[in-house]
Amino acid sequence: MLDTSHRDKPLPNAPGVGYKPQHFSDLQADPGPVRWIEVHAENYMGDGGRPLAQLAALVEKFAVSIHGVGLSIGGEGPLDSAHLTRLKRLCDWIKPASFSEHLAWSTHGSEFLNDLLPLPYTPTTLRRVADHINQVQDVLGRKMLLENPSSYLAFTQSTIAETDFLAELTHRTSCGLLLDVNNVFVSSTNLNLSAQAYIDSFPTDKVGEIHVGGHDTDHDDHGAPLLIDSHGKAVVDPVWNLLDYTLSQTGPTPVLVEWDNDVPDWPTLRAEASRAARALAA
Repeated sequence: MLDTSHRDKPLPNAPGVGYKPQHFSDLQADPGPVRWIEVHAENYMGDGGRPLAQLAALVEKFAVSIHGVGLSIGGEGPLDSAHLTRLKRLCDWIKPASFSEHLAWSTHGSEFLNDLLPLPYTPTTLRRVADHINQVQDVLGRKMLLENPSSYLAFTQSTIAETDFLAELTHRTSCGLLLDVNNVFVSSTNLNLSAQAYIDSFPTDKVGEIHVGGHDTDHDDHGAPLLIDSHGKAVVDPVWNLLDYTLSQTGPTPVLVEWDNDVPDWPTLRAEASRAARALAA
């Protein structure tokens, strides 16, 4: 009998991985500690074909988190109603354990920009983002998690700390939060801040999911370290250490390993999931 008991229930407090089609057979045969998967919503908004058939098979075995990258929650214009309709159709079919999006914008007028861009933290943007979150949750009929961004600069217009901005959004919309630990490490390094202090000020009681991933190291024009949130490498030890610290604040929480570029073979990704399992066990 197919197990669908995980549908529309919270994610298990266990490791998950970002699903890639080349890992389909391996996930079915030897998932290791992996108990849930994440898929990007925009890859599954078509009407058929192998991607949807494979996802349908995986849904019967794993809890699923749907992660959106195209709503432009922080954009100045209205949300794309057609995109939101396609997203609702996908969520109604999959009945995911979790749905999340980014605190970012990616549209200008009718143009879609292939990037997740930051926004200043002001009362005006707070109202706009809260309105957009409420609209998404009303249309989908489900709670949304909002992910903290990776930052490469700070806006002089910002008058609200990022963690306070996120906390206020949860109060205004009842949304939850996706805490990306790699993003915290990247932002803290780039902006010369304390990653642990960020975690200490984060509303961890609102966290429904944690992410870790890899990043690239570069330098800015002044020779200072500049980290790029690339999702194309293994998680580095300082990020694992920050995950340990984060879990000491949140308690057991679903942890996803993200690896979206230069995707490795399954044993390599499974080993990363096993490292996340050890962090959770501790």
